[in-house]
Amino acid sequence: MIKGGVPLRGEVTISGAKNAVLPIMAATLLTDEPCVIRRVPKLSDVEFMGQILTSLGARVGFDGDRLRVQAKKIQGVGDYDLIRKMRGSICIMGPLLGRLRKATVSLPGGCIIGARPIDLHLKGFEALGAKISIEGGYVHAKARRLAGADLFLGGRAGCTVLGTANVMMAAVLAEGVTIIESAACEPEVVDLANFLNSMGARVQGAGSPTMTITGVKKLHGAEHEVIPDRIEAATYAIAAAATNGEVTLLGARADHLHAVLDKLREAGVKVERNGSALTVRRNGRLKPVDITTLPYAGFPTDVQAQMMVLMALTQGISIITERIFEARFMHVSELARLGADIAIEGPSAIVKGGKPLSGAPVMASDLRASAALVIAGLAAHGTTEVKRVYHLDRGYENIDGKLRQLGARIQRAEES
Repeated sequence: MIKGGVPLRGEVTISGAKNAVLPIMAATLLTDEPCVIRRVPKLSDVEFMGQILTSLGARVGFDGDRLRVQAKKIQGVGDYDLIRKMRGSICIMGPLLGRLRKATVSLPGGCIIGARPIDLHLKGFEALGAKISIEGGYVHAKARRLAGADLFLGGRAGCTVLGTANVMMAAVLAEGVTIIESAACEPEVVDLANFLNSMGARVQGAGSPTMTITGVKKLHGAEHEVIPDRIEAATYAIAAAATNGEVTLLGARADHLHAVLDKLREAGVKVERNGSALTVRRNGRLKPVDITTLPYAGFPTDVQAQMMVLMALTQGISIITERIFEARFMHVSELARLGADIAIEGPSAIVKGGKPLSGAPVMASDLRASAALVIAGLAAHGTTEVKRVYHLDRGYENIDGKLRQLGARIQRAEES
């Protein structure tokens, strides 16, 4: 329940990155020694991944934002009901295949934002020497030995982040050298590579389209701190601009946010960098901007919905084109309930901005759409009721608490 119209002011600490911590948790399966991960966000997806690791035989312990995992003896079959709830869980397949030379994992679930097939993951595993079959909702992968290979991981919408992570994790224990062309360049992929290297892996070129992985016989335990969540940082930055407030993002990495900060500045938002903090506020009237989502370092698809809210509040016409996921405009009909004027033309949304938003009951369809509806509610007059907030808890640590610290009038309520 959000009573809008209050400018957000103050400081907010950015949590560890959801999209980095899940593959890093999966990577702990590659060794029988203990691993410690720091700056782990309290999210339902992280809890799910912890349960998945436990179901495979690992010992998992949370202590505040520290996580300790030891996968001494593990099995190669993942729990069907746990894995199908969360798309990110597919990234256990690479480590299981790398360490045990076999993996059985159910086809994953997650947000309903369009086709996200795992064909590129399987193509990578096959190139390393695995035999793949799909039966009864499970993917089975088996290999007598894994051998390095040259492989291309480009797909219809560009490179695959989880696919790159998965193949990288299988390849670190393969014999010989693996070269991944059209590898994903996201900071989360670099963070995973850094963790693997701290375990004794030999990964070079992470963050570029060509990665070289030289296989090693064994990995050891390691300690690692997860990077800050660039999508969370972008969400709070946009919320500050949408409510005409001023928010300092503590621990945000500006070098991971170039495309978002560039568009915010173009839209008339002032962003100042002070060490590891970013302060965001409006710089006069907002201006409409056109946006196309692209693989990193382009504008992230995970910030498209939030930016659409800002453009709905901005006088003029802006065009937002989605090039990553074809069904990622499900928030448009809900924003219309608040008074936004948005028309969908193929892969583009045409936003006629400048009309005031007014509170209404809305329904969240996926993680980032939920965040967009919260921002819209914060900027709208009156009360907005956002249903299905379990989506938010998948990717935003304590979002209502953090927003209250910034002055937002926001409360959780049980659905009657």
